[in-house]
Formats: sequence, C-alpha cells, structure tokens
Amino acid sequence: MKAMILAAGRGERMRPLTDHTPKPLLPVLGKPLISYTVEQLAAAGFSEIVINHAHLGKQIEQQLGNGQQFGVSIVYSPEPEALETAGGIVNALPLLGNEVFLVVNGDIATDFPFAQLQQQPVDLAHLILINNPDHHPTGDFCLAADGKLTGSNGRKHTFSGIGLYHPELFKHTAPGKSKLAPLLHQATAQGRASGQHYLGFWMDIGTPERLQALAEYYRNR
Repeated sequence: MKAMILAAGRGERMRPLTDHTPKPLLPVLGKPLISYTVEQLAAAGFSEIVINHAHLGKQIEQQLGNGQQFGVSIVYSPEPEALETAGGIVNALPLLGNEVFLVVNGDIATDFPFAQLQQQPVDLAHLILINNPDHHPTGDFCLAADGKLTGSNGRKHTFSGIGLYHPELFKHTAPGKSKLAPLLHQATAQGRASGQHYLGFWMDIGTPERLQALAEYYRNR
C-alpha cells in the first residue's frame, strides 16, 4: 500500500516561523516534523511515499530527498499553489495508483500504529477518529456499532487527518482546488465510509504553542 503525506499548507498560524521554512520542516528537538511521520510509515511497512508540496516545497525535497535515508522511496507532487486536501490528492493520483492508499496530514504528531492499516478493508474511505480536542469541540463524524461512519445519531468524534481512500472516492472531482470534507460526508451518507476510534497520543501542530508542546512531550516521554 502506498502512503501520501499532505505537506502543501502555508501554515499561516505558524507565522513568522513559516515565512522562510515550510511548516513540515519546522524542527522538533532538532528534527523536522515531517521526518517523524516518514520514519513511522517506514517502520510500519509503507515503502512508497508520495509527498505534495507548494509553499517553499523545494526545501522539503532537499531535506528528504528520494527517501533512501529512511529506507523508503519518496516521490513528490508539486502544486503551483495549494490545492486543498482533495485537490492535492487528485493531483497526486497518477503517483498513487489504482489501489487503496493511506493519507496522513503532514502537520500532526501521533503514535497511531499505522501497520494495522495495511490489512484494513476499505470501501471508499476509512477514517481514524479521535476524541475532540479543545480547538475542535464539535467533532466531525459519529461511529456506528458496525464501524460505519454516520453524520449524526451519536457522539461526534474528530477526524484525525489519517485516512485510507479508494481512488473511486475522487472520480467525480475535477483537477484544481477542492476540499475533502464534502467527499467524506457524501461517502458517509452512502454508507460507504468506515472508521475507528483511536485513544492514543495525537496532536495537531497548528500553532507555535503546540509545536513547543510537542517538543516537551517528546522530551519527557
């Protein structure tokens, strides 16, 4: 199974840190944030990784190279301007192939066991959900007893930014800017999206304060 790391965001809330450094390369204890994710994917058996980029993206290519230092193959999907999540995935589909693939947000930190997803059955989408963080208290999806996602009828959990997708999810999405959420809600309404609730460590590294909190977490673990 191939994996994609989303790394094209501008990181506005991280400014001025991201004025001259792309958000995925911001250091955490001396190592770029995205390097932790690449290492986790490599350890979980994901040997082919696609990374999209836009803002200062060449720096990401220079830092990570072809992935040899991690024991994986990395190819890049450059965007002249950030295409949003679905747009970025659609742009990268020629690199991702015709089978189910994993997508991970480049600005999260987690100890989620990615290896278990290698055998996960998927219709159109399978999402990893977490408890609602303080900055997103309303949640995104409910999870039924059978593992299917629902839009209501229960307590909502937050989408973690970790998901498995079948290329068919994007078959009606034209190239260009487009968001992922409408596609996921449509698949949910069709009964073709599943999920699981993860209770382990997860952080959205969206602000300088959370970047510092992540450094403290890694320092003290």
